[in-house]
Amino acid sequence: MEILSSIADGGIWFLLLLVRFVVVLTVVVFIHELGHYLVARWNGVDCEAFSIGFGPELFGFNDKNNMRWKVCAIPLGGYVKFVGDANSASMPDFEGDEEVQLTEKEKTGRFEYKRVSQKAAVVAAGPIANFILAVIIFAGSFYFVGRYVSDPVVSEVMENSAAQEAGFLKGDVVVRINGDEISSFSDIPRLVGPNHGREMVFTLLRDGKELDLVAVPKLTERTDQFGNKLETGLIGISSNPEDSNVRKKEYGLFEAIGAGTYETYFVIKRTLQFIGGIFTGRESAKQISGPIGIADTVNDFWSQGTQNVIILTAILSVSIGLLNLFPIPVLDGGHLVFYAYEAIAGKPANAIFQEMSFRVGFFLLIGLMIFATNNDFIYRVFG
Repeated sequence: MEILSSIADGGIWFLLLLVRFVVVLTVVVFIHELGHYLVARWNGVDCEAFSIGFGPELFGFNDKNNMRWKVCAIPLGGYVKFVGDANSASMPDFEGDEEVQLTEKEKTGRFEYKRVSQKAAVVAAGPIANFILAVIIFAGSFYFVGRYVSDPVVSEVMENSAAQEAGFLKGDVVVRINGDEISSFSDIPRLVGPNHGREMVFTLLRDGKELDLVAVPKLTERTDQFGNKLETGLIGISSNPEDSNVRKKEYGLFEAIGAGTYETYFVIKRTLQFIGGIFTGRESAKQISGPIGIADTVNDFWSQGTQNVIILTAILSVSIGLLNLFPIPVLDGGHLVFYAYEAIAGKPANAIFQEMSFRVGFFLLIGLMIFATNNDFIYRVFG
């Protein structure tokens, strides 16, 4: 009976994890594809399908323009299929263009016959919609909920830490890091984390005077509140509520929008730093998560309350928008590269070359998915 009970509990946990993951991902994917769809329609492009997910259709309906809105079985993305596309990745129907003679009227609604600027706008609209969603979520959180902040006061300097070696003292106030203003103690780990092994200039306020200290954050493996092991840079200082004046900061509307925009920018910047760090060897590729890792993270945040889930949705939205801008054929960024070439050369790239590039891009994405999923099993499931 205990074994059956454990199996039942495991099944319920997995079902909850799957549902929570699908809910968050669906919101992000829907907004991404809605960006493509709206700008396409504004530019007179006819659409055949708007899909959330891939594979067999679960349910859907046709609108008044006979476009199919549907939800499919594999909830790992989505697509808007334009008239004339060969597939859901918006590869042009190269063979069809060669074999079928279209009238001028028939060309009007086909994506491939639009101006380069129109095609680029449609493609870029998906990632941009993701960034806008993130700004709205962050700004909404600041405006309606506010944020807890604390003075960047050093309450403790750890033994044998980078801070101790640099000369930090209890009571120091961190004013700037590498010239960036510090308004709350929580700003410090955000700036220090990705800069392990690099010299950083800390401007401190001590006895009413400013002084600069140089510290090199040390790469440290730590365990977060959910039990996940993370590698990050630390200098070895901490603060406590008595010294740091913890308080809730309220935001006006425009101030919240500004803070939301900055938060979105920060996530983009940190993500690019991480990706660049992988290629230079500064960051570990084992921190790349696949569907299982993302689903587990969503489940962890869900257990912490609705607000945390909403913030995670914003972070995931930024990540998906940024990923789609990478210059890999099949992704939006790959399409934009071809449109840039078309704008410069005055004609589209060779059709065969485009088709082969899309196939290579597809296999690259499959390889990345396999690598990330392998990380999930090694470091999440069995780690």
